[in-house]
Amino acid sequence: MAVPRLRNYINGEWVDATTDNYNEIMNPARQELLCEAPASASTDADAAVKAAQDAFHDWRNTPPVARARYLHRLIELMEDNFDELSICQTKEHGKTIDESRGETRRGIEMVEVASGIPSLMQGYNLEDIAAGIDEHAIYQPLGVFCCIAPFNFPFMVPLWFLPFAVACGNTFVVKPSPRTPMSQTELFKLLDEAGFPPGVVNMVHGETEVADALMEHPDVQGVTFVGSTPVGREIYKKCGEMGKRVIAQAGAKNFIVLMPDAQIDQAMVSLTASFFGNSGQRCLSGANLLIVGDDSVYKQFLDKFVQSAAGIRVGDGLDESVQMGPLQNAASKQRILGEIEKGIQEGATLRLDGRKLNLVGDVPETCFLNPSVFENVHHEMTCAQEEIFGPVAGVLRAKDLDEALEVIAQCPYGNAASIFTTNGKWARQFRHEVVAGNVGINIGIVAPMAFFPFGGRKDSFFGTLHGQGRDVIRFFTDPQIVIERWF
Repeated sequence: MAVPRLRNYINGEWVDATTDNYNEIMNPARQELLCEAPASASTDADAAVKAAQDAFHDWRNTPPVARARYLHRLIELMEDNFDELSICQTKEHGKTIDESRGETRRGIEMVEVASGIPSLMQGYNLEDIAAGIDEHAIYQPLGVFCCIAPFNFPFMVPLWFLPFAVACGNTFVVKPSPRTPMSQTELFKLLDEAGFPPGVVNMVHGETEVADALMEHPDVQGVTFVGSTPVGREIYKKCGEMGKRVIAQAGAKNFIVLMPDAQIDQAMVSLTASFFGNSGQRCLSGANLLIVGDDSVYKQFLDKFVQSAAGIRVGDGLDESVQMGPLQNAASKQRILGEIEKGIQEGATLRLDGRKLNLVGDVPETCFLNPSVFENVHHEMTCAQEEIFGPVAGVLRAKDLDEALEVIAQCPYGNAASIFTTNGKWARQFRHEVVAGNVGINIGIVAPMAFFPFGGRKDSFFGTLHGQGRDVIRFFTDPQIVIERWF
């Protein structure tokens, strides 16, 4: 059978890319060829931006309540196709089907919140700022925006931005990750069915050439990005040079602190999901487990954590009994094997060795690792400081909360941090002092809901306004200040 080739979606039509360069998209669990995706050229990106720019005038003048109705229709279609959307994510990424269902649900929630745009983008006014003079702030859309999307949440992350952008009256171009392009193709089929006017939403598959073309295009007003810190820093710099707005949400090395009074049995499910969910390929994953307490507390907590991690069932994510899927590709596995070896060389002890595979079912080993746990990790080690982005946990110790906070402060990242405790004083001190954009109190995965911003500090975020919530509405609009007097 012929292998399907993905197409771009430009100006309301499915079109072939102007390239002969196609990448094979493999199912990482089964090593089966799913499709081929084009490495589009800059000319394809230019065509998408032109379509979006041409559509902007009429879309910007469409009343917000009318724009919201397209989103209402999209929500219906997403609900009707919930299972198919989730299965697609698991096939191309490898995550478990339950994790994909959660991603689909979060994506739908983004559209639901954005559909409230008639209230969300309201401005404000004051009568009689001086005698007979009134002043108004009116939030207006700016034009064409784009999203450069990551591989790890291929369906959800563009929905952090797209529905809010178009609800505000802008037009939009998505560049899916070249590693996981199928989920956005399925979403754009639903966007097409929802009846958005041609040019309002566009999608161009591709790699660096397309990303650069979008960032450098004079008609693109702003860029949204989620990915690694090195790339995020470069995008932030380039957008600054081009005078564009930018949200660059980047890498992470998240700490979870266990205080001596933590209810460890109740916390264990949350901890293992945080460290090993999505195979550790999540910017909100736990990375460093920081245990506060004496030797007996440390041993008790560590033993339970290792036992729980060792019991995780690893295999094909479409198997409902599986709790962790493969890495997204073989290159990721090889990179993480190198990170594990580096940790051993630096003196950390590999308490649980995920290189010794124990897999559910008959699946090729190409992309699989089991959970790994390092102990005797010190905060200056590479494995404690640098993002691994895989199912590898590092366990550190601190004598008290003050020392724990000092250890976290020395990490260059500030995406998320959590504490498990029953002590309100400790919880408040942690929330008040820790430098992280998303903070959890007895929460392992600190994922903000769609109506709150997705935080990030230090090397985990570049920009001023964040994705989701009120921040993203402000990002996609600009206040026009009107001062008026009538004689």
